Amino acid sequence: MNTRARSSAPPGKAQEQRLREVWRTPSGWRYWTSVNNVDVGIWYAGAAFAFMLFAGVLALIMRAQLAVPDNDLVSADFYNQAFTLHGTVMMFLFAVPIFEAIAIFLLPPMLGARELPFPRLGAFGFWSFLLGGVFVCGSIFFNAAPSSGWFMYPPLATDEKLSGIGADIWLLGLSFIEVASIAAAVEIIVGIMKCRAPGMRINLMPLFAWYLLVVAGMILFAFPPLIAGDILFELQRMFDWPFFDPARGGDPLLWQHLFWIFGHPEVYIIFLPAIALMAMIVPTFAQRPIVGYSWIVLAAVGTGFLSFGLWVHHMFTTGLPQISLAFFSAASAAVAIPTAVQIFVFIATMLAGRVVLSIPMLFGAGSIATFVIGGLTGVMVALAPFDWQAHDTYFVVGHLHYVLIGGMLFPVVAGIYYYFPLINARHLSVRWGKIAFWLMFTGLNVAFFPMHLTGLRGMPRRVFTYPGDLGWDWLNLMSTAGAYTFAAGVLIVVADIVRPKHGDPKSALNPWNAGTLEWISEPEEMWGVRSIPIVESRYPLWDQKNLVADVNAGRFYLPDVEEGRREGMVTSVLDAKPEQVIRVPATGGITMIAAVALAAVFLTLTFKWWLAASLAGFATLATILYWLWTGTAEIPKKAERDAGLGLVLPLYTSGPASVGWWAMFITMTGNSTGFASLVFGYFFYWTIHADFTAGATGPGLTWPLISVALFVLAWGTMMLARSLNANGSVGLMRTILVTSSVLAIAAAAAALAGPWLHRMDPVAHVYPAIVWVLVGWTVVHAGLGVIMQFYCLARSVAGRLTPTHDMDLRNTCLYWHFLALMAAISGAIMGLFPEVGG
Repeated sequence: MNTRARSSAPPGKAQEQRLREVWRTPSGWRYWTSVNNVDVGIWYAGAAFAFMLFAGVLALIMRAQLAVPDNDLVSADFYNQAFTLHGTVMMFLFAVPIFEAIAIFLLPPMLGARELPFPRLGAFGFWSFLLGGVFVCGSIFFNAAPSSGWFMYPPLATDEKLSGIGADIWLLGLSFIEVASIAAAVEIIVGIMKCRAPGMRINLMPLFAWYLLVVAGMILFAFPPLIAGDILFELQRMFDWPFFDPARGGDPLLWQHLFWIFGHPEVYIIFLPAIALMAMIVPTFAQRPIVGYSWIVLAAVGTGFLSFGLWVHHMFTTGLPQISLAFFSAASAAVAIPTAVQIFVFIATMLAGRVVLSIPMLFGAGSIATFVIGGLTGVMVALAPFDWQAHDTYFVVGHLHYVLIGGMLFPVVAGIYYYFPLINARHLSVRWGKIAFWLMFTGLNVAFFPMHLTGLRGMPRRVFTYPGDLGWDWLNLMSTAGAYTFAAGVLIVVADIVRPKHGDPKSALNPWNAGTLEWISEPEEMWGVRSIPIVESRYPLWDQKNLVADVNAGRFYLPDVEEGRREGMVTSVLDAKPEQVIRVPATGGITMIAAVALAAVFLTLTFKWWLAASLAGFATLATILYWLWTGTAEIPKKAERDAGLGLVLPLYTSGPASVGWWAMFITMTGNSTGFASLVFGYFFYWTIHADFTAGATGPGLTWPLISVALFVLAWGTMMLARSLNANGSVGLMRTILVTSSVLAIAAAAAALAGPWLHRMDPVAHVYPAIVWVLVGWTVVHAGLGVIMQFYCLARSVAGRLTPTHDMDLRNTCLYWHFLALMAAISGAIMGLFPEVGG
C-alpha cells in the first residue's frame, strides 16, 4: 500500500473531539469500570508490582532468618508459609502478569490499532487476577497460607492434617488466577493476528508482538496441564480419590509430570517477553534496525517449542530410565542454542550501530551479563550427573534467581524507564536510575553468587535454620546483605515511579527517536492511534516520512466516530488486508461482577460450602450470559462502514473472518491441552502397573460406545442446524437445534451410565477414579455445549441470530467440533482400552 494515497482534506477538530469523548475514561468510582487497554494495563502492572513487593518482603524475612546459624527470628511453620508464598507470588502473580499488563498496554498502539478485540475480557482477566492474588496472599495474615512449597508436591500437600487449608487456598486460588492468564493469552493472540494496521504483514510485525504471540501460545499449552493436575489434586483432598496415593494405585510422580510440563515452559514464558522488551530497546538506542530479524523470530519460536521438552530435567533424581535422562538432558542443553542466538543478535545490533547510553540500556546490559551467568549454570544442571549432586541445594536457588532476575526483572525495569513517557509524558530520574541499577546489580551478585558455593558445600533448599559448624554461615550472611542491598535498589525504582511529577517538564512525543508505532500518539489520549495508518516497514517512524503528522491529523483510516461507537479495524492474518470495522464495548461493570461471582465459586469451594458454591456458580453463568448477550455479535443498523481513503468494510462478519471465531478456536485449543493432560494421566497409570485395573470392573463397552454414537449424532445435527440457518430455514433450524440438545443430554447420560451401573468406586482405586474424571470432563463440556445451543436458540427467537448474522451459531459449531472429538477419544479409551490394557 502507498502512504501517498491519503485524503487531501484534513479533518477538523470536531472529529478529534468526538473521538476523545467516545474513548474517554469515566471519572469518580466509575473509573474502575473502564475496559480501555491503557487503564487495564496500568492497573495490571500496578497490582503485579504490589504483589512483587509483598513477595520481596517475605524474601527479606527469610534472608534475615538465614543470616546467622541457629536463628529463631521466625518459626519453622511461618518460614514454610513465607517460602511457599514467595515462590508462588513471584511466579504466578508477578512474572507472568507483568508481561500480560505490558502487552495489554502496549500492543494496540504498537500494532497501529485502537484497542485489542476483547476489552471486556482483558478487564475480566485483571479483576480475576487481583481477587485471586489477594485471596492467596491474604492467607498468611490468618496463619492459613500454603506451606508445602510453591510446587505442592504430594504426599505432603495432599495430607490435610499436614498441609491444612493452605493447600486448598493454593490450588483453587491459583486455578482462578490461571483463568486470568488464559483470558489474556486469548486476547493477545487474536489481537496480534487480527488487529494489525493495514500493510503490517506478519514479517513486518514488531519483535515485541512476535514474542508475545509465541508466549501467549505457550500459555495455552503450559497452563492447562497444571489446571488438570489441580483438578486431580483437589479431588483427592476433597473426596479422597487416590490419584497420588500408591496404596490405591496412584503415584505422586504424576503431579510432578503435570506440574513441570507447566513449570519449565513457565520459565520461558517469563524470559521471552523480557527479551521482547530488549528487542524494542536495543534498536532504539543503537539507532538502527535489529540485526537478523528473521533469525531472532526463529529463535523465539524454537525456544518456545523446545521448552516443552525439558520438564523432566526437574526430575532427574526420581529414578527415571536412563534413556529418558539422556533425551531430556540433551534437550535441556539444546535450548541454549536459540537462547544464544537472541543474545548475539542484540550484541551484533549494538556493534553495528552507535549506542546511546541511557538508563534502559544500563539495565539491558546488566540483564545480558547476569542472564549469561544463569544460563551457564543452567547448562550445568541440565547434565544429569551434575544435577544428582546439586539437586535440591542452594546451587539451584542461585541459578534460578540469576535467570529470573537477570533474564526477566532487569529487562522489566529497563522497559519501565523506556516506556514511562507513554504514561504521563514525563521521564523517570536518570540520577535515581543509575543509583538503583548499581544497587540492584551489586545486590544481585552479592546475594546469589554465594548461593552456588553454599549449594556445592551441601546446603539443602527449604531449610529454615542450620548449625554453625558447616561452613555456610559467612556465605549466608553475605547473601542476606546482598538481598537487602538489592531491595534498596528496587525501592528507589518504586519511589521514582510513585513520586509526584507535576513539576517535571513534559517529554517529546517520541523522546528516544524510536522507530515503532507505539510512540505515535499523545500519552493523554486513550484511543490508541488517532487514525489507523498504513504500514510499509518494520520501523515506520524511521522509514515513512510525515507518518506521525498524517496519523495525528486523521488522514488515514477511521478518523471519525460518526455513530459514537468505539471502532477498530480487523485485518487478515498473514498480509494484514482490511476485512472488517469492529465495534468494541465501552465502559461497563459487568466484567467486574463476573470476576467477583467466579471468585465466590473458588472461595466457597475452598471451605467446602457446597450450596454457596452452587449459587455462586449459577450467578457466574448468568452474569457471563448477560455479558455475551449485551456485548457480542451485535447486528449493526447498516451493513457497511466507510473506513476512509475510499475503503468500505462490513461491520459484521462470522466464521474464520471474525475475531470471535478465532477466540473460540484458541480457547478450545487450550482446553484440549487440559483434556490431553488427563488422558496422559490415564496412560501414565497404565505404564506403571502390571495390572492397570487391579481387577476392578470397567465401564464396559456398550455404554461408552452408545455415548460416542449419540455425541456424533448431536454434532451432526448441530452442523445440519447451521446449514439450515444459512439457507433461511429458520424454523426447522430451531427444531434441529433442540434435537441436537436432546441427543447431547442423552449422550452425557450414557457416558455416566457406564461407570455408575458397573459400580465403579472412585475412592477404592485409581482406575475407577481416572475413568470418572474423564466422564466428568466430557459431561461438563456437554453441559456447556447444551447451554450454548439454547443460547443460540434464544438469540434466534429474539432476532439477534439470522441467516446472515450467525456468529453465535458458527462459534457454537466450532465448539462442538472439539467436543465431539474429545467425547470420541474419551469413550474409546474407557470402552476399548481396558480390553487391551488388561
